[in-house]
Amino acid sequence: MVHNAYDSFKLINNCPTKIDAVESYGSKLLVGCSDGSLRIYGPDSSIADQSPPFDPLTLRKKPYALERTVAWFSKKALLSMKVLESRGLLLSLSESIAFHRLPNFETIVVIAKAKGANVYSWDDRRGFLCFARQKRVCIFRHDGHGFLEVKEFGVPDTVKSISWSGENICVGVRKDYMILNATNGALSEVFSSGKIAPPLVVPLPSGELILGKENIGVLVDQNGKLVQAGRICWSEAPIAVVIQKPYAIALSPRRVEIHSLRVPYPLIQTIVLHDACHLIKSNNAIVVASNNSVYGLFPVPLGAQIVQLTASGEFEEALALCKLLPPKDADLRVARECSIHTRYAHYLFDNGCYEEAMEHFLASQVDITYVLSLYPSIVLPKTTTIPKPEKLIGLSPDDSSCLSDDLETLLPQPSDSDENAAFEFKKTSHNTLMALIKYLQKKGYNIVEKAAAEGMEEVVLDAIGDNFTSARSKKSNKRHGNIPINSAAGHMAAILDTALLQALLLTGQPSAALELLNGLNYCDVKICEELLRNGNHYAALVELYKSNSMHRESLKLLHQLVEESKRNQSHAEEFGPEAIIEYLKPLCGTDPMLVLEFSLFVLENRPTQTIELFLSGNIPADMVNAYLKQHAPNMQGRYLELMLAMNENRISANLQNEMVQISLSEVLEWYSELSAQQMWDEKAYSPTRKKLLSALESISGYNPEALLEHLPPDALFEECAILFGKMNQHELALSLYVHKLHVPELALAYCDRVYDSAVHRLPVKSSGNLYLTLLQIYLNPQKTTKYFENSIMNLVSSSNTSTQKVSSVASLKSKVGRKKIASIEGAEDMRISPSNTDTTIEESSEEGGSTIMFDRVLDLLSRRWDRINGAYALKILPRETKLQNLLPFLGPLVKKSSEAYRNSSVIKSLRQTESLQVKDELYNQRKATVKISRDSTCSLCDKKIGTTVFAIYPNRKTLVHFVCFRDSQNKKVVTRGSLLKKR
Repeated sequence: MVHNAYDSFKLINNCPTKIDAVESYGSKLLVGCSDGSLRIYGPDSSIADQSPPFDPLTLRKKPYALERTVAWFSKKALLSMKVLESRGLLLSLSESIAFHRLPNFETIVVIAKAKGANVYSWDDRRGFLCFARQKRVCIFRHDGHGFLEVKEFGVPDTVKSISWSGENICVGVRKDYMILNATNGALSEVFSSGKIAPPLVVPLPSGELILGKENIGVLVDQNGKLVQAGRICWSEAPIAVVIQKPYAIALSPRRVEIHSLRVPYPLIQTIVLHDACHLIKSNNAIVVASNNSVYGLFPVPLGAQIVQLTASGEFEEALALCKLLPPKDADLRVARECSIHTRYAHYLFDNGCYEEAMEHFLASQVDITYVLSLYPSIVLPKTTTIPKPEKLIGLSPDDSSCLSDDLETLLPQPSDSDENAAFEFKKTSHNTLMALIKYLQKKGYNIVEKAAAEGMEEVVLDAIGDNFTSARSKKSNKRHGNIPINSAAGHMAAILDTALLQALLLTGQPSAALELLNGLNYCDVKICEELLRNGNHYAALVELYKSNSMHRESLKLLHQLVEESKRNQSHAEEFGPEAIIEYLKPLCGTDPMLVLEFSLFVLENRPTQTIELFLSGNIPADMVNAYLKQHAPNMQGRYLELMLAMNENRISANLQNEMVQISLSEVLEWYSELSAQQMWDEKAYSPTRKKLLSALESISGYNPEALLEHLPPDALFEECAILFGKMNQHELALSLYVHKLHVPELALAYCDRVYDSAVHRLPVKSSGNLYLTLLQIYLNPQKTTKYFENSIMNLVSSSNTSTQKVSSVASLKSKVGRKKIASIEGAEDMRISPSNTDTTIEESSEEGGSTIMFDRVLDLLSRRWDRINGAYALKILPRETKLQNLLPFLGPLVKKSSEAYRNSSVIKSLRQTESLQVKDELYNQRKATVKISRDSTCSLCDKKIGTTVFAIYPNRKTLVHFVCFRDSQNKKVVTRGSLLKKR
């Protein structure tokens, strides 16, 4: 026996007549006797009451006295009675089924068809009555006034037990149980009831059934299907069974057994009552009757039962009873449940069921520090107050061991030297910590969520205007991206995450610890930092710093780890320069100076990736350039190149100029080395020089005059040509291509480039003059060479003799202007105007008989005939030029001119034709006729037009007399004149 669920009390003693049936009605007992009388008993008012405050609808825990007797209540002995409280009726089964009105017990209905019935079942919800008579089952319905027959079905044999099962009926026939379909009468067998005990069908409040099979109660659903683990074992086959949650009470000839309805349906209490033969349930008690006595089994108050169960260690039963406490005692129920869960958790923890213990600690809603007090190996923040548990169970400093080296440093070794004992202790320690991890993970979600919500509230309060002092005090305690830890929830989250991290590391789960630190966490930095360093968990330590916005410490650690991995080849894959780059990416927008500071190391090892970091992080280009110029000048040019490749507009003209100067300085250094070795070749192109040429061509933000001063006068002619082109010194640029580089194709490409760029901005004719300039260079090679040399010498001399003012932009522009004037003056001597072509040729022939580059002239004319002024080109050609050589030039030129003339003539003719058509249309409009009839009237005087002179308005509809029209015009003139005079 576990505890006392019911107290037995004798209500009626020594009834003068044998008791055949018993029922309760409110606080009264109805006793059906063998002489056919009905004896009504009530509480004896002369005896003190032992029950709670009086309730007229419940039985009293005191002796009962006879109040009155209803003689000849039934002709034969009563088999059973049932009070139908919802309808105010009493159902009695004797030779038939009769219904009596309460409280006078007058008979109102006797169901004649129920004569000979032996069992019945009442469905109070629907008002349906089913009973068995011989081999028939009948169904009646109460309509509020009487009973109407609904169905009648046949069964194989006499029914010994019957009960409603949902919409169907379960019957015990012979030695079998069957489910009878109340709609069509179909029978389905369930199983046999056994050979000794008769069938017994007991309905449960859940809708299931208990079917007796010898001394076992089998649970089935409404369709007769077995319920898993549904077995109640009685000490012997019961006579009757009633259900009063949470217990099943069974009556046997010698005792009353009380079993719990919770799996595995254990025996709760046994009450010895000899010769008991009747068992019913009242509103608040169980009534047991023998032949001459009636006993009441009154339930012990739930609170007392819970105390008994808890004291005896039956925590599951105690928790089940807590659920049955009335709603008005909700606070009491919660308090008791928490207390039981806590005690049960200690009991399980003491017996090695650590995970189950943590489940009950979780349900008890105790503070996590209470649970952590069972783990001395877990170090908590110093501000944490550890409550003293009711019973300290589990690990202790004197008998604990470790799972890893970290745990060994924190916990002393057991004194027992036996290896098996040490292994078992280590296993126990591991199991306790694993249970703690699951507990903290389940507990952590709500705590961290609450801490984050409070942190957001703090941020909002700061944003809307707290005072300066409070803002500063709050700021000092903020971490995790403005999440405070000075709140209660934040402090509890710090305890939880710190303990969870330690438990994960002590159980050898560094990957899980890293995952914890990767997300939102409140780990105590000081405790966790020491633990992670001692265990060499550097990846987790980096994440710890990162989650607490300690980026400088994190980057220093990463730098140290990368250096060590390079020396020892350890953690080479985990800690490389790429790790620093990945760490720096999110910091570009928040702390660019920190990014630049710690990017020096990776800039040397991963230059491209680092520069891409600068670009992707939107760090200002001027800031990066200044930083690289000071700390890594060799990477400055590479950075500017990539910036320019992404978008030329992203860098300023100063940066473009600086990038070109960097490239130029590298090329000049390369030129100096080769010149010193006398190995310079103007047609040699290093990668740096190619890069410089590309930059000079594509970039427009640099200062060409300043760069030109740095170029040597006898080398790097292609760079000079590009710079002259940027300064619009096209003649000098072309002279370099032709006479210094000896690459006429570059000269032609230069002309094409200028022509194509200017075709949308300038008249084609002005840009086409550049081809004539190139033609003149081909026709006067010696003079253009001298002109170029003089211009270069003037440039060098002016740059060498310039004062400090030359460094300014204004003086530089003036110097370039003087050079441009000199070049124009030199060009005047060699240019050939249409009026003095012969004179120029004679002068050029007199000055040394220079060879005209006639092949280049003809090639230029044949390839670009459509871009050259043909008439002017023919004038400057030598007289000795043969027309046959000019056919590739003149042929398409004349053809194009003819086509243009023909097209112009056609256009002129079309326009003349169009003009004639317009004139013809005008004449047709003027030839319109107006018909004057007898009825035509003047629009001004409304008189008929007749044969007088008339006028017509331009709309061709309004007719007026000419005299009227003239008068109206005169009136308008007079009116306008008077208005002018008034003004």
